[in-house]
Amino acid sequence: MVALKVENLVKDFKRSITLRKVRVVDGLNLEIRQGETFGFLGPNGAGKTTTLKLINGLLHPTSGSIRIFGQDHRNVAVKGRVGFLPENPYFYDYLTAEEFLDFYAQLFGIRRADRRVRVRRLLERVGLAARAAEPLRKFSKGMTQRLGMAQALINEPELVILDEPMSGLDPIGRRDVRNIIVELKREGRTVFFSSHLIPDVEMICDRVGILVSGRLSEQADLHQRLEMTSPASDLRVSGISEETFERLDALSIRTVVRGPEILAEVPGDGSVEKLIDLVRADGGRIISIVPKRESLESIFLREAAPECTESSELEVDRF
Repeated sequence: MVALKVENLVKDFKRSITLRKVRVVDGLNLEIRQGETFGFLGPNGAGKTTTLKLINGLLHPTSGSIRIFGQDHRNVAVKGRVGFLPENPYFYDYLTAEEFLDFYAQLFGIRRADRRVRVRRLLERVGLAARAAEPLRKFSKGMTQRLGMAQALINEPELVILDEPMSGLDPIGRRDVRNIIVELKREGRTVFFSSHLIPDVEMICDRVGILVSGRLSEQADLHQRLEMTSPASDLRVSGISEETFERLDALSIRTVVRGPEILAEVPGDGSVEKLIDLVRADGGRIISIVPKRESLESIFLREAAPECTESSELEVDRF
């Protein structure tokens, strides 16, 4: 079943001075399957936050459609099945953490007895149980981010949408949020989140989409996409003759001499076997073979590099 389907989504903004239209989301098509974790990547100004706001009904699209669990995203009933954490959450800072979550639980019509249990459980889950009675004005950015995660889960949503959920967190906080996302997947929930922390995305996501200039330049199964790339290997060898060393150039192998050892970067086209045979025939010694695989970061940089190097007329992610 499809949890979220976006078709031909377009969003234009008018610049305040010239009234010229600027297209922020440009014909976006996106499909998130139920139960998967989907990472939404893109450079600053690519339109990620605008897209998430459109999905949540905080902005109105210029054209296109958004359906959540087969229903129009503006349907009030379907909104109760969605949890959302914005990039820069702002909460009533005079409330305590416990009061704040209780307030949000009331918005979803959760009964008082159930609210108490759920609030207590969520505060423990995000590591804020000891701060339950503390006013939010005393919270750091990282603590506010943790509370925002609890808020996004207060209605036990089937679809969880998170905009930069690890922003402002220390390494321990990032680990805790990653663990929560993994737990949500185990529970059968769908998680759709944007992030600039590519290693975290690579670690926990099933699929990824890369947004560039409002268009989806890449959408793929993460593990299959990485396995499709031709792997290379780093070989450390020693004890080979000068003649054998010169023959490595004929195999298009890049080498670095480090004392008695030679480090060779070997492309994944069968050259590894050729080099091994060559070293053994020369009486040399193979010290190590370390396979290499293309990372999500290298894919992202290849897809997004043109936009990252150009100056943007409009910082669209503020909308």
